[in-house]
Amino acid sequence: MKAAVVTEGGLEVREVPKPKPKANEIVVKVRAASLNRADLGVAAGHQHGPIGGAGTVPGLEWAGEVEEVGAEVTSFRRGDRVMCSGSGGYAEYAAADHGRASPVPDGMSFETATTLPVALQTMHNAIVTIGRLQRGESILIQGASSGVGLMALQIAKRRGAGVVIGTSTNADRRARLAEFGATHAIDTSDPSWPDKAREATGGKGVDVIIDQVSASVANGNMQAAAVLGRIVNVGRLGGSKGEFDYDLHALKRISYIGVTFRTRSVEEVREINRLMREDLWDAVAAGELRLPIDRSFALSDVKAALAHMKANQHFGKILLIP
Repeated sequence: MKAAVVTEGGLEVREVPKPKPKANEIVVKVRAASLNRADLGVAAGHQHGPIGGAGTVPGLEWAGEVEEVGAEVTSFRRGDRVMCSGSGGYAEYAAADHGRASPVPDGMSFETATTLPVALQTMHNAIVTIGRLQRGESILIQGASSGVGLMALQIAKRRGAGVVIGTSTNADRRARLAEFGATHAIDTSDPSWPDKAREATGGKGVDVIIDQVSASVANGNMQAAAVLGRIVNVGRLGGSKGEFDYDLHALKRISYIGVTFRTRSVEEVREINRLMREDLWDAVAAGELRLPIDRSFALSDVKAALAHMKANQHFGKILLIP
């Protein structure tokens, strides 16, 4: 099969052996794969948890038809339409743990389906399980114009958040955040943005902040947060190290929680997917939770697709079509 493979000279599309399923896995004929920010590092040869290095096939999510099932798999059979998270999606075939796969709803295209697994799992876990968002509370999504960020806005609105704030430093993207549930859009390049966030909550401060940016906004987040606010750190697009106002953290008694899939066990990720489906699958099947597709590339054009992501000019998801 053809796959995009990390080599010492960079990413190359090569012929590689088709994967065989382990006992708890399914092998999927990939009809569409979706790019994620972490793929840039993996494609450059960097480690991403257990994934990385020469010989790695990047790709954290894809959709297609089940080709083979492992001996212990009872939830899927050959021919089922599925969307998956895992590794190795930049290929004609990819293997996934059965607990990280979900059925593609009737009438949904593979292109739409591949945009959903990572965003749904990441943000349901961050907002509902870790952030403990309650109906009527306020929430702020840092980096809201990313695919995962746009999903966060929708989940927050569906869960009954009273104020939903999205941030972006791009004016055109900020203008579109209301389409996905934002009640307020804030530019974090404006030094007064924490004041604007507090104003949006009537002066109380934000109850839950989902942070995909980190270092450059860490202290601003705490300024914007309410007393007893919760900050969930899910990404570090603005830097992984920076200043941190410990006194402000203590003064507001903020719960600051870091999360990543890189150190989660298979069982933990299965449970994350199960809880997400239990809570959101009716909305997914009805097309009420969606992400825009910015652009699609052929697998042979994978380098151009990654360059498009690195340029950071896209809105929504970038796809690869094998």
